[in-house]
Amino acid sequence: MLEARETTCTGYSIMKTGKSAYQAAVVFVLFVASLFIGQAHAESRQLAYLVSDKRIPFWDIMARGIQAQAGELGYSVKVFSADNRAKTELQNTATVLKQEVDGIILSPTNSSAAVTILKLAGQAEVPVVVADIGADTDNYLSYIQSDNYQGAFDLGRILAKRLKNKGWQQGRVGIVAIPQSRDNGKARTRGFLDALAEHRIKVADIHQQSDFSYRETYDYTSGLIARHPDLRAVWLQGSNRYQAALDAINDAGKSDEILLICFDAEPEFIEMIETGALVGAGMQQPFLMGRLAVRSLDRHFQGETVDPQQQVGVLAVSNRNLNTLLPIIQRNVLGQEAAE
Repeated sequence: MLEARETTCTGYSIMKTGKSAYQAAVVFVLFVASLFIGQAHAESRQLAYLVSDKRIPFWDIMARGIQAQAGELGYSVKVFSADNRAKTELQNTATVLKQEVDGIILSPTNSSAAVTILKLAGQAEVPVVVADIGADTDNYLSYIQSDNYQGAFDLGRILAKRLKNKGWQQGRVGIVAIPQSRDNGKARTRGFLDALAEHRIKVADIHQQSDFSYRETYDYTSGLIARHPDLRAVWLQGSNRYQAALDAINDAGKSDEILLICFDAEPEFIEMIETGALVGAGMQQPFLMGRLAVRSLDRHFQGETVDPQQQVGVLAVSNRNLNTLLPIIQRNVLGQEAAE
């Protein structure tokens, strides 16, 4: 007569005898083995992040979100920055495909440049998730984008209200824009202009950044001030060159006459919004977007359906809602917390 044996498995006690005990043990071993095999499979996958310019804080935070989520899911990831050069971007693409990576996350230099990259990745049968900027094609696994239109629209309303409170609604607003060849740039401009039109506020010139340098931003802002005596605000569609815009305003002796409002965020924006040095900022959530990009590839590898379009809200931040939004800003916007 076979003795009864007690097998303990993850906190559950199962009474088995003879052949049943053996079968239960085999099932358990296979189950545990499958977990290790799955983990090893994830760890063997290589991801690459092709980014336009990691020197810009927004993209650096996006990269950190990607790396954080990849690490949690057991993937390895390498970051390739094009430093805002299309030629370098293509070279990075060739390098990545030669290394036979399993998946690519792409933040291209512009929407048209993404077409070639996606074509090359498609030929190599490598899935691509586009993280912001956009692409003039839909040959990707998923496109994760900020709601640039609504974020800019909400930001325009914040500025319009501030101008009216100061009695400056008859003044003009100048725009220093990111390239309008990018889908996100077009959406930001359209949303902001729609908000100003709603309040009958006029726009001065629109200048497009090309090298994103301090000098370029300073010169564009100075030019707006010189050409438009009735200029009352400058909207900078990025964030990292905010000091250039402020310096141009201060050097013109207009610090008490011209407001500055930005898109994206820098750590110092929190204090600047509190003190009124900055009217507000349309803060994208790059850390969260990076994490979502990796999760999308992971779902694809697991055979799950991935939404081809994913939209992430933009936080329109002013001194009225800063304290309420601060935990989200620190985590998803600035990537200052490791976990969501």
